Amino acid sequence: MEQYKQEFIEFMVDSGVLKFGDFTLKSGRKSPFFMNAGGYVTGTQLRRLGQYYAKAIHENYGEDFDVLFGPAYKGIPLSVAATIAFSELYGKEIRYCSNRKEVKDHGDTGILLGSGMKDGDKVVIIEDVTTSGKSIEETFPIIQAQANVEIIGLMVSLNRMEKGKGEKSALEEIKETYGFDANAIVTMAEVTEYLYNRSYKGRIVIDDEMKAAIDAYYEIYGIK
Repeated sequence: MEQYKQEFIEFMVDSGVLKFGDFTLKSGRKSPFFMNAGGYVTGTQLRRLGQYYAKAIHENYGEDFDVLFGPAYKGIPLSVAATIAFSELYGKEIRYCSNRKEVKDHGDTGILLGSGMKDGDKVVIIEDVTTSGKSIEETFPIIQAQANVEIIGLMVSLNRMEKGKGEKSALEEIKETYGFDANAIVTMAEVTEYLYNRSYKGRIVIDDEMKAAIDAYYEIYGIK
């Protein structure tokens, strides 16, 4: 596993963004783990988060794109942080863009924040986590309505590796439905493999009991 992925897993745990226990998800599923990117709140955390996203985007999509689009609301700080990090790490100036939930009709009018989009732009979408793919259903037509652009792919922080609407993962369903690639900084399988029975800062994050709970969850909701 790449070094930045190992560091990112530890970073999620340190930031309290990835938690293990007993959680009820928005979908109604009972899950032994929960990830909330809203837990990144400090300048240092956002700077590091942007770097991890930038590294994963660069690894999967290279530098041949123009706009990093972060859907409102959580995608707004993600797109800003990752755009800054991409410039610092790779010397490539890309533009950030996000949408408003409501169209603004005065001053800086329209539905977009940051950069606009023009014909021929290549776009990467950035999100925190995708379980059902519903956010892409909302985001895709917004982007398509702005200009004749090419969506290169989607980058999320964690691939939960569970069924979306059908038997495939949300990321796989997005690939099939919209025709662009979808990737994550890390997968839940990588998280589990890295943390299982590993002493981290004096404690075991995923012990035998938690590993059994995760395995049981994937027996029901995991992708084949």
